[in-house]
Amino acid sequence: MNKKPLAPLGSLTALLLCLMLTLTVHADDPNAPEWDDDLVAAAKNVTLGPRPLFLVNDMSEETSRERELKSRLMRCAAETTDWQPSELTIAHRGAPLKFPEHTLESYLAGAQGGAGIIECDVTFTADHELVCRHGQCDLHYTTNIVETDLVEKCSVPPEFDPDSGELTNAADIQCCTSDITLAEFRTLQGTMEGANREATSIEEYLDGNPRWRSDLYATRGTLMSHADTIALFKDLGVKMTPELKEPSVEMPFNGFSQEDYAQKMIDEYKEAGVPASDVYAQSFLLDDVLYWLENEPEFGAQAYYLDGRYNDDDFDHADPDSWSPNMEELVEMGVHTIAPPTWMLLASNPGFGEDDSRIVPSVYTERAKEAGLELMTWTLERSGPLAAGGQWYHNTTEDVIRREGDKLITLDVLVQDVGINAIFTDWPATVAFYDNCMRRDD
Repeated sequence: MNKKPLAPLGSLTALLLCLMLTLTVHADDPNAPEWDDDLVAAAKNVTLGPRPLFLVNDMSEETSRERELKSRLMRCAAETTDWQPSELTIAHRGAPLKFPEHTLESYLAGAQGGAGIIECDVTFTADHELVCRHGQCDLHYTTNIVETDLVEKCSVPPEFDPDSGELTNAADIQCCTSDITLAEFRTLQGTMEGANREATSIEEYLDGNPRWRSDLYATRGTLMSHADTIALFKDLGVKMTPELKEPSVEMPFNGFSQEDYAQKMIDEYKEAGVPASDVYAQSFLLDDVLYWLENEPEFGAQAYYLDGRYNDDDFDHADPDSWSPNMEELVEMGVHTIAPPTWMLLASNPGFGEDDSRIVPSVYTERAKEAGLELMTWTLERSGPLAAGGQWYHNTTEDVIRREGDKLITLDVLVQDVGINAIFTDWPATVAFYDNCMRRDD
């Protein structure tokens, strides 16, 4: 590898200017996204920005392992100029730390940040078209629908006091993709995730982005159908991980069954000529994974079972007797990969010494590996600053978390000790940086 002085890790500003100049429209749908070869080429030129270096510099150095890791990553940052896409890195909704999630702009930022795999969370519209949203009923806090005429179609539209004109139901507003058609969906703009549930005006309601996320690139976001993302991801040369979102409406929905929904998602890849080897379907519903295993075995073999059982009252991730199905039973069903949140894979080691790790694999991790399951996990860079401790994604290790840079220590344990195959992240450059550096000297 050529060793040269550190070059700037890059900026997304030029990419966005390019996007504004080159975005064109479909002749049959003036609101559908398009992109040209120059824009794709720019997004494929991996540039990682300043955050990886900030995190490395902020790492704890209390053990020999941490000091060695920090030294290795710092040296890599100083010497590397040819950053490459990383299949350890899954762009979770694109790059939503700074860009409106599930938008063209967010996906391009994810690719430019080094993601080798990009996610589209899949749900459906009133006319049964598949679109990318994290939830079927999230339009009121991820798009501008509440300030458009389409708000009248929302399941629970805003209500206003007839005398004062103040918004009276900010906590209850609900707008779903199933409330509108694909053509109507395309007229909306993506916004940063969040809403002010105590707002008394629409302007206040839309001002709900957490302070630790950026509004810098949130002036507009181009919404995407599932088919749009397939075309874009093919052009970008990345692999794809669609998540079939659990419907918020009763199924069948106007004759559209859960099986129809699961099959339609796979059919759109087949129609686009995408091989099953490039697609990692995922769902929190085990029945969806079992459906793919039975009816689309090539795609099913690549599917992730997203383990959301932490919400069940009788489930304890540290008590194998509470797991139903357990790891061995999942394997018997044909499940290949299980994907829990990061905290379920980790445990703290509060008495760590000079030669120890402050974070260790959990019982859940050990049992999954013993059963022969592959491990994926979610989501790095989705928590606020860690200086005061954990937050949800780090809740099993919050007593040993010291600072923001400890995200890299967490990532290192997930890769080296837990043995994850990939990790979802809200800022792909962080994981891509780590992966590039760790693979460089191997």
